Amino acid sequence: MAPVPAPSRILDAAGRPMVPAAPAGKPRPRADGNGYWPPTEMAPNSVFPYDAAQWQTAEMGEWLPWIRSPDAEINIFRDRMVARNRDLARNDGWASGGITRILDNTVGASFRLAANPDYRALAAQTGIGGFDATWADEFRRTAEALWRGFADDIGRYNDVTRQLTVSQQFRLSLRHKLVDGDALAVVYWMPERVGRGAANYATSFLVVDPDRLSNPQQMVDTKYLRGGVEIDDDGVPIAYHIRKAHQNDWYNAVESMEWVRVPREEGNDGWRRVIHDFERDRAGQNRGIGVFTPVLARLKMLARYYGVELQAATVASIFGTYVTSPFDKQLIEEAIAPADQEGMSFYQSLRGDWHDKRPAILNGVVVPTLAPGEEITSVAAAHPHDGFGEFAHEMLRAVAAALGVSAEQITQDWSKTNYSSARAALLESWKTLTRRRDEFVAGFATPFYAAWLHEAMDNGELPLPAGAPDYVEARTGYSRCGWLGPGRGWIDPVKEKQGAVLGMDAGLSTLKAECAQNEGRDWEEVMDQRAIELKRFDKLGIPRPTWAGMQDATKAATPPEQPEAQ
Repeated sequence: MAPVPAPSRILDAAGRPMVPAAPAGKPRPRADGNGYWPPTEMAPNSVFPYDAAQWQTAEMGEWLPWIRSPDAEINIFRDRMVARNRDLARNDGWASGGITRILDNTVGASFRLAANPDYRALAAQTGIGGFDATWADEFRRTAEALWRGFADDIGRYNDVTRQLTVSQQFRLSLRHKLVDGDALAVVYWMPERVGRGAANYATSFLVVDPDRLSNPQQMVDTKYLRGGVEIDDDGVPIAYHIRKAHQNDWYNAVESMEWVRVPREEGNDGWRRVIHDFERDRAGQNRGIGVFTPVLARLKMLARYYGVELQAATVASIFGTYVTSPFDKQLIEEAIAPADQEGMSFYQSLRGDWHDKRPAILNGVVVPTLAPGEEITSVAAAHPHDGFGEFAHEMLRAVAAALGVSAEQITQDWSKTNYSSARAALLESWKTLTRRRDEFVAGFATPFYAAWLHEAMDNGELPLPAGAPDYVEARTGYSRCGWLGPGRGWIDPVKEKQGAVLGMDAGLSTLKAECAQNEGRDWEEVMDQRAIELKRFDKLGIPRPTWAGMQDATKAATPPEQPEAQ
């Protein structure tokens, strides 16, 4: 049955929106008090308390979007949107650069684990006094060392395909999330790999192309199946339907039409099988959208504009000069006269004889000589237009706003930026980049670590106090962690490092925070390396250098006294 149209879509015979008829016996008064509005007449402005509800203006009259659920808005059109986003990321330099900026500032080349078990929560939960800061530090050191051996295994046994390190899997997954809208990985148990790599674990991960997550046989969404995600009555994802091969792999035609149902969790211990992360814009959403979706049309138009300007400039450069002659209306008529009449042919013969018999050469260079009345005219190339740069920059500002980075990071043009504006822009974009990193950590990276930690603790490789509960009983406290990605860096190293030293001395910051935020480094490794260097200075008999401290930073930040004028 066709849906009943909303009141805003009821039209009269002339195609104008109608106001619903008044109840019987209760006509609506006209605004001027001289009668009543017939049901077919348009409503006055006073009917709409908000301008956003208007339909009489040119801006609002044709703007009548439907209200739909998030899955109805996304899943039906997902393949088309993803294909366009992916095409931009492949072929448009601005789009590709924007994705690269986000990846380089969130995950980078190395995404390092910083284990941080919640010993306070574990102690409160279990009442065991052994869960203290000393135990947490020992647990952290052991977990990080074991994780490094697993994540960076030279044999790549952490990856089902044995091609990527864990950091590379994270970068690839975040790229899928940014471009396609989803990051998807399946956890495998492969006991045949135990003993074959540097880290002896059966846990292995496979990053899956989100295109393969879909409803079996391409069926439409149902109450319990949304874009390949199977949910229960509470909206909890309980399983994922994944194609065996990509839908357009002709060489895997049979497998591309076969789906595997993979449960989100398996076994009585709730072993995690599928990790699915996407950015949620609305409640009840089960699939994500790429970051280019809001500005997709603008990016496409900008790319087309670039192409048109380039073509126009190329054509203008080819036809740079030309020769004009005094060819008036009478000569045009003679040109189309019968062949036995002299006219155009005589004039063209005259021009040809003139150029053949009067070549001019100056120092080996031919100098053009013109027939009487001819002149050389140049074409001034007016492309790109004068406002092209400003227009393109404004368009890219909209793209940067959608990506959550500064326009300078997209264009890599810092020529019009001073220190204050650059730092303000980077600090604002850093907030969005940090939020993207934290969401990716919570939705993807930490579940990776938790799946591996499950096996490591079952193997008895982590230090635990007497009477400690199993991993399954307190997985949240055990798997609590942070991740070290690329640092924010320095715009003015002298000023900003002075500020960092002052902040630490005043107790407003810590060495751990400064190392992680500004350089993406582990503070303990910095301290250990510093101790090694000091010992080396002493061993070689070299005087220790004076490294910046509170006193030095204060002196450096104080402007020198100016000599008195004589």
